[in-house]
Amino acid sequence: MTAIQSTARLFDLVDTSRQVGATRSRSEKIARIAAYLRGLAGDTRLLAIGVAYLAGDLPQGKIGIGYAQLSDLRKHPAAPAPTLTLDDVDRTFAAIKTDAGAGRAMRRIEAMAAMLKRATADEQDFLVRLIVGELRHGALEGIVLEGVARAFGVGSGAVRKAAMLAGGLSPVAAAMAEAGLDNPQAGLDRFQLELFRPLQPMLADTAADVDDALSRLGEAAFEWKLDGARVQVHKDGDRVEVYTRSLRPVTQSVPEVVDRVRALPARKLVFDGEVIALAANGRPLPFQETMKRFGRKLEIDRLRETMPLSVFFFDALRIDDETLIDRPLTERWQALTAVTDEHDRVPRIVTASNEEADAFATGSLATGHEGVMAKGLASAYSAGRRGADWLKIKSAHTLDLVVLAVEWGSGRRQGWLSNLHLGARDPVDGGYVMLGKTFKGMTDETLRWQTEELLRREIARDAYTVHVRPELVVEIAFNDVQVSQQYPGGVALRFARLKGYRDDKRADEADTIEQVRALLPKR
Repeated sequence: MTAIQSTARLFDLVDTSRQVGATRSRSEKIARIAAYLRGLAGDTRLLAIGVAYLAGDLPQGKIGIGYAQLSDLRKHPAAPAPTLTLDDVDRTFAAIKTDAGAGRAMRRIEAMAAMLKRATADEQDFLVRLIVGELRHGALEGIVLEGVARAFGVGSGAVRKAAMLAGGLSPVAAAMAEAGLDNPQAGLDRFQLELFRPLQPMLADTAADVDDALSRLGEAAFEWKLDGARVQVHKDGDRVEVYTRSLRPVTQSVPEVVDRVRALPARKLVFDGEVIALAANGRPLPFQETMKRFGRKLEIDRLRETMPLSVFFFDALRIDDETLIDRPLTERWQALTAVTDEHDRVPRIVTASNEEADAFATGSLATGHEGVMAKGLASAYSAGRRGADWLKIKSAHTLDLVVLAVEWGSGRRQGWLSNLHLGARDPVDGGYVMLGKTFKGMTDETLRWQTEELLRREIARDAYTVHVRPELVVEIAFNDVQVSQQYPGGVALRFARLKGYRDDKRADEADTIEQVRALLPKR
């Protein structure tokens, strides 16, 4: 057997992952990732695979093998020494994913069994956790992005922007490797805003109130914060495509949006906005009602009549042949207003007055919306980032958290999964920090739905609790945050209650433990 190059072995990636997980130092995590990736820079394909695996991503997505099947497969003895390469693993995953013939379920199991038999115990553990989305070693995409930047000697901001435009980090790393270590900028320069390649949306931090926002931003733009679904629309002539905040295409489900965008005078455009279902009196319907329209492919005409959608835009990223993402917000808004009518845009004011901003926020709440957004007038569009240039201000405390486990109900809820274990994202160490539990705010319909969906994500259980893959995001309302010795993050939510499931958000977009701690009362 020919010698396996160390940089191509799965073992070395797994060992890097282990070392990254063993240190709490962010700089050390980044240094170890950078050193490993530099060793892969000579092969763009393997580099892209390595970047994805370290970030906990499987390039093929879901491959149709569940946790229970993987647990059974791991009962076979592990290999005594490493022989698997990254190429071996990637090709196996690709073959499993693309097998669509009769008997494919058995062939998938056989292919996975053959690969796991060649894996050491540590490699088996890594592969299983990669498949089920349970890699929690702290090397989430933000840290891997910093590692990629250091490996090629470029700024992390430039890599972040290219990844935003490319829709992911792996193609950016591969492009820099192809350009060469002596000129990685040439690889970054390949990525421009392209029509029908959606980019990650810009995200917002939280402000306590209007006074807090103005103290941080100075004069700012205030916009109604709609409780709808974030969308990104692309247009080129008659072709219009609509994408969710997770970059999933939903064009077929939202014909009202397509028709409105097609009628706008710009020949080409990329807009950011919000889609929402409104009642006859103009007040918003619950978020879950809006989301019923997304992903539906049947009875669209009937739903369009009974639950029509409205679209409100708040940013322009491209108009015709002019890319606007690096322009200040004031210029992007001017460009948006030039090609849209007032009813196409979210209500907005620009002010430095606390009284005026408060009155505007009160108007938003009186109409049934969540509150307001405050935005820095000079801010560029920092896609994929949660920063201080955009701030959300709500009337009540809510957080987007991840379901980590769920307990079986009792009494009237016997046989249903009821009490949710809630976790905030930890971007430093990876994984999620538990904040508490809630069984409040659930209808019978919610209980039935979450029981089915959470059982699909089961990874372990005991007598009372089902532990699940951290995939489902819930919006949780609560009264306040308090110091707690019961939970590892040192904080807990008081009177937490389910507001709804956020089908439009991924787990890596959930709120962080630091955002939760920032809500503790100031002493």
